[in-house]
Amino acid sequence: RGRGWARARSLAAVPRATMGKQLYGIGDVDLLHPPSAVEARKHKLKRKIQSPNSFFMDVKCPGCFNITTVFSHAQTVVVCGSCSTVLCQPTGGKARLTEGCSFRKKSD
Repeated sequence: RGRGWARARSLAAVPRATMGKQLYGIGDVDLLHPPSAVEARKHKLKRKIQSPNSFFMDVKCPGCFNITTVFSHAQTVVVCGSCSTVLCQPTGGKARLTEGCSFRKKSD
């Protein structure tokens, strides 16, 4: 009887936002081979190997199927060169693609 009460109390102390999520404590992660999910959440300068969050991508216009190279964090409106359709809108971070546009990351 006492064990059930202690367990219920410890679960009540856990915030509702973290219930059911995998939490990594201080000693739970292998520092030499961290999981990719943990590395992806870290800041770009705090990763084991520093890498940028930005990339270039080929965006296909939904109207004329012309391919345009766009930066992922574009700060200006990008339009198609042939039909003047808006391909992406700037936001505070990554650019938002227009509905119907398809893209692929450019390879190095």
